Amino acid sequence: MTFKKFQWDILIRVVLLFLTLTGAAWLLVTALYIYAVLLLPVIVYQVIDFYKFHKLAQMEVEQFVESIHYRDFSRNFNVSQAPLDLKPLRKGFNEINSAFKVISREKETQYHYLQKVLELVDTGILSYETESGEVVWMNESLKKMLLVPYLKTIHSLRKRDEELYSQVTSLKPGNSHIATVHLEKDSFKILLSATAFQTDGKKFQLVAFQNINKALDETESKAWQKLLSVMTHEIMNSVAPISSLADTLKNRLQQSVQHLDNSNGVIEDLEVGINTIKKRSEGLLKFAEVYRNLNKITTPNLKQVLVRDLFENMHNLMEPTLEQKGIDMDIVLKDPELVLDVDTNLVEQVLINLIVNAIEAVKDSEQPRIILSAVTSVNSKVAMKVSDNGYGMNEEVMNNIFIPFFSTKKNGSGIGLSLCKQIMMLHKGNITVQSVETKGSVFTLQF
Repeated sequence: MTFKKFQWDILIRVVLLFLTLTGAAWLLVTALYIYAVLLLPVIVYQVIDFYKFHKLAQMEVEQFVESIHYRDFSRNFNVSQAPLDLKPLRKGFNEINSAFKVISREKETQYHYLQKVLELVDTGILSYETESGEVVWMNESLKKMLLVPYLKTIHSLRKRDEELYSQVTSLKPGNSHIATVHLEKDSFKILLSATAFQTDGKKFQLVAFQNINKALDETESKAWQKLLSVMTHEIMNSVAPISSLADTLKNRLQQSVQHLDNSNGVIEDLEVGINTIKKRSEGLLKFAEVYRNLNKITTPNLKQVLVRDLFENMHNLMEPTLEQKGIDMDIVLKDPELVLDVDTNLVEQVLINLIVNAIEAVKDSEQPRIILSAVTSVNSKVAMKVSDNGYGMNEEVMNNIFIPFFSTKKNGSGIGLSLCKQIMMLHKGNITVQSVETKGSVFTLQF
């Protein structure tokens, strides 16, 4: 409605100028030169007025275009002090600015809303320009996941984790891939997913980093539990009759010994063989019973406990063994008031297993030493560590150390660290290991 009034102003001026020029032309044709000369000032006035009107309108449009160009939607065109002819135009500009302001505010609100949503999710998100590699945006979850304050370009990731960089840059849009993040003191599995989009003639890659380490651990743990359940059931069903039969044979042999010829030591050989069968069958039954314990722990009895009390119990319990073997155990706890919601008995069992393993690891060290420590990370999570300066382990052993049945000891059952991992998972936590051969190992309990 506003611009229609402005259009009528232009149309009226054009029509009046047309009528005046037509009248002047008619007067010239009819040789009425005096009247034609009298019309000349009117024509000049109309032309000048039209020019001024056009010039003013052009200046107003330029100012409006400038405000749009710089997105200055707060600019207001003064209608009350404008010339009468320009009031409709300024009023129209103000209406357009108001509409743009509303749209801009809505988009800004949506942008901040989307940003907040992306900051709250646990999944790391990274967006970068495909050609230059310039990182456009990365959320806080990714910064915490990779332990980086920012990335200027995607190529900066190569210096921190070359393998991860290669997998991210080679990932095709629409595909997913499981990769490993290698941090200074930790590593974990992530699921990479990528998509691509184009805007302003530039192509961008959007990559999602989802930590699936916990999910994989839980799946793996459930698979092992099912296997152990079936295996222990079958072993006990098969071995129990053998043990019972060995007892029966031994009793029958003792009853019949006076009727048998033992001149060549046959009876002694039979007794040794039966005793061996009985001993090994009982050993297998105990072995299966130990592994059955993996499935018995289902719900921890959580209560608040001071970490210093846990450490004090460990020190009192292990001190005689440590003194006997000449091993120093240091306790490092910067915050004496540090607390955890844990099942004390279960967590103490984990610490005992780790300390016993550390004692075994440092037995050949010149100055054997074990460090028991606890710290609070930047995300307010508590981590307890058992460190030693023992013989350490290679990467293959580290990858298999928490798998049931796996052991580097000749008489080891492979149950200890598997049990530790299950206990930590019941506490919604995790256990990890870092080790260097000949220099020692660090087991970290993350709550």
